[in-house]
Amino acid sequence: MTQIDTPPPTELVSIKIEDSGCHIKLNREDKFNALNIQMITELCTLFDWTAERSVGVTGELYDANGAPFLRTLILSGAGRHFCAGADINMMRDAGANTPEENRIDSERLDRLFNGLWAHPCFTIGAIQGVALGGGAGLVACLDHVIATSNVKIALSEAKLGILPAVIGPYVYRRLGSACFRRLAMQASRIDSQEALRIGFIEAVVDSVDHLSPAVETLREEVLSTGPQAITLAKELTLEFDRWTGSDAELREFTLDFTSRMRGSNEGQEGLSSFLDKRPANWKNE
Repeated sequence: MTQIDTPPPTELVSIKIEDSGCHIKLNREDKFNALNIQMITELCTLFDWTAERSVGVTGELYDANGAPFLRTLILSGAGRHFCAGADINMMRDAGANTPEENRIDSERLDRLFNGLWAHPCFTIGAIQGVALGGGAGLVACLDHVIATSNVKIALSEAKLGILPAVIGPYVYRRLGSACFRRLAMQASRIDSQEALRIGFIEAVVDSVDHLSPAVETLREEVLSTGPQAITLAKELTLEFDRWTGSDAELREFTLDFTSRMRGSNEGQEGLSSFLDKRPANWKNE
C-alpha cells in the first residue's frame, strides 16, 4: 500500500476499514473514552484522512489499485461508555491556561467537531452508556445515531460554570433553538427516550449486542444511495442553513443544483440504470 492508503498511526483511537466502510473506535476504555489532547488530535487526523479517501471527495468508487473509496463511517466507543466528555486533567489545565492557550484548545475541539459534522461519508454512531459534554457534541455531529436503551446524554458544561459553546452550533442544528437552550441551561442527563423524542438520536436498541446488527442494516440501506449524492446533500443543507438571499434566488440556486446533479456522472448513471432496469454501479447487487 502507498502512504496515502495507510491510515495514520494512532494509540487512543482505532480504525478498521472493510470495503467502502470505515469504523473508528474510541479506545480509552479505562477513562470512559474521555477526550484528552492526544485523542482529539488522533480523531482529527483520522477524520481528515478518511475524508480524503471518500467517494464524495475523489469522485470515484475505486482507487487506482481497485480498492473501494469510503462511503460510510461508523463511530463508537470501547467499553461501558461512549464518551464521558473532557478528560479531567485537560479541564484542570484549562483552569490554569492563559486565554490564548485556551483559544488554541478550543480551536482543536472545533476542528474535531466540524471534521465529523462536515465529513463527506454517511456517518453512523453506535452509542452506549454516557455521552457527556464533548461526547454529546460528537453525537450531535453524526448523520444517524443508534443508541442502547441505557444511554445518557448531557450538555453538562454548565455544571462546571461554563457553556457548550464549541459544540453549540452542531447541537443547535440537530435539536433546534429551544431544545438546545433548555439542555444547555439544565445541564442534566437525558435518557434514550427523551433523546429519541427530541431528535438527539434516531434509534434505540436493547443492548450493546444489538448495536452492530442495527448499524449493518442501516449501512446496507445507505449503500443503495448514490455516494456523491450523500456528500452533496450535506452541501445542500448547509446552503439552506445559511441562505440570506431572496426566495427567488433560492429557487434559482436549487434549479442550478439539480441541473448539476443530473449532469454529473453519478446522476447520469442513476438515471440510466433506472431506465435500463439494472442496479446502479454503486450498488452491491
